[in-house]
This record gives sequence, structure tokens and C-alpha cells, in this order.
Amino acid sequence: MAHYNVLFLCTGNSARSILAESILNHIGGDKFTGYSAGSFPAGQVNPFAIRMLEQMKLPTDGLHSKNWEVFSGPDAPHMDFVFTVCDSAAAEPCPVWPGQPMTAHWGMPDPAAVEGSDEERLRAFRETFVALRSRIGLFTNLPIASLDRLKLQQQLEDIGSSKPEDGA
Repeated sequence: MAHYNVLFLCTGNSARSILAESILNHIGGDKFTGYSAGSFPAGQVNPFAIRMLEQMKLPTDGLHSKNWEVFSGPDAPHMDFVFTVCDSAAAEPCPVWPGQPMTAHWGMPDPAAVEGSDEERLRAFRETFVALRSRIGLFTNLPIASLDRLKLQQQLEDIGSSKPEDGA
């Protein structure tokens, strides 16, 4: 069985990309390994991201905010897929990833930017979690090995524009 490494990118690597890494590592089984990084990492994971993952009973061990350069060096794991989950990271020049991984933009609003009560902020993180879980569910169910590169690229882009009710 093929194994795929997936990198989720965002500017701060404190919320959306962290959630995506944990979700993929939880639902991806032996077929996928998720990673996350940022172009300008915040240096710490947003506490609401940790709370959301804990509420959903997903592991938080080892999650930390890191620069995407960690994954562009010769000792880095080979990436098969790279997804941007925020609009600003999608617009930034990315490192050249060895092996030409498939890429797509799966942008969504930043829950860390929501202001208000803890309940309102947690609701924003829950909405982001649900959207990411839906997209990652669609992705993990793709017949990757049987799709040609062009068809796979189209599927990845379609997932990036999907709504949670469209997915798994």
C-alpha cells in the first residue's frame, strides 16, 4: 500500500495548519502522515486549537509552530502533497519542494482572528475544524493511485472549494 506525506501550510502555523495536521494523522491511518508549517510561524500553537483538538479527542502531543524551511532541506521527509490553508500563505513564494509534490489551495478564514468571548472564539475553531475534517475526509478517500496527475490535481482543487456539507 502506498504511503503519502502531506504538508499543510499557513502563515503562522498556530491554528488551521495545526488542526489539519492532527486531523490527517488521526483519520489517515497507515496511508497518510500529516505535517504542518508556516512562512512566519507564531512560535506557539493557539490555545483554542489545542482545546478544540482535545474536545474532539485528537492527539496534541508533538504539535508545535515551525517554519516551512524545516521541510525543504535534504533531511526533510519527502512530501507528496502540499496544501495551503490560508490565503496569505498561498500568495507567498513557497520553497521549492523536492520531488514536485501535488499542491492545492484549501483556504479558509482564520479562527485565530475572531475576537469575542471564549465561546465565540471556540465556535470559530469548531467551524474550521469541521471544514478541515470534511476536506481531509474527501482527500483520504480519493483513489490516488488510480488517478492520473491532471485528474488528481482537479480533484484536489475541487476539495479546496468544497463546503463541510459536501464532504465526509
